[in-house]
Amino acid sequence: QVQLVESGGGLVPPGGSLRLSCAASGSISSFVAMGWYRQAPGNERELVARISSSSSTNYLDSVKGRFTISRDNAKNTVYLQMNSLKPEDTAVYYCNAAKVVAGDWRYTWGQGTQVTVSS
Repeated sequence: QVQLVESGGGLVPPGGSLRLSCAASGSISSFVAMGWYRQAPGNERELVARISSSSSTNYLDSVKGRFTISRDNAKNTVYLQMNSLKPEDTAVYYCNAAKVVAGDWRYTWGQGTQVTVSS
């Protein structure tokens, strides 16, 4: 079972930038898609950005133009570059990997990394 470890979170003022990394313990090339989700206190977990095995991407409307997801298969790592951060981006960010096994979707989650946007 591949494990995912996120890093790069922290405290940043509004307008600042952070780059999150999600390092996998094994190859990510077998996953149909890799994504970043976030969950703020009292809110449901929501999809922020996703990248497929063919590198097509999709984003939550509120982060379009500010966040960029990318993957490096050679390093088994997925990144989330976050620019022009806003206080409403404050949340725990989770990395997710999805694959199909015997016709069923299987998901792997990281432990999460806290992002706090505050002056």
